[in-house]
Amino acid sequence: MDASGQIVVVARWRVAQERVADVLQLVGVLREKSLTEPGCLGYEAFRSTDDPSVILLIERYRDSAAIDEHRNSPHYQQLVVDRIIPMLSARQVELLRA
Repeated sequence: MDASGQIVVVARWRVAQERVADVLQLVGVLREKSLTEPGCLGYEAFRSTDDPSVILLIERYRDSAAIDEHRNSPHYQQLVVDRIIPMLSARQVELLRA
């Protein structure tokens, strides 16, 4: 994927029911920190009404370089890699060109 043009990240996470509140709290912190990144153009989190264990994230980034910066940021590494991913039972991430 070339580095030009806005990219939308759609992440669907499945969380064990007893960990949903923990993950949602961390997502709130992650969203706040991500929105301070110069390449992050938007960050929304949703919880499924049909299956409360499913969390959907829709993130918008300026380009591929901005996604790389996000994934390499200390807050992503500490919140997502170290804390959230271990609580997920499934994780699907799609990158879409706007």
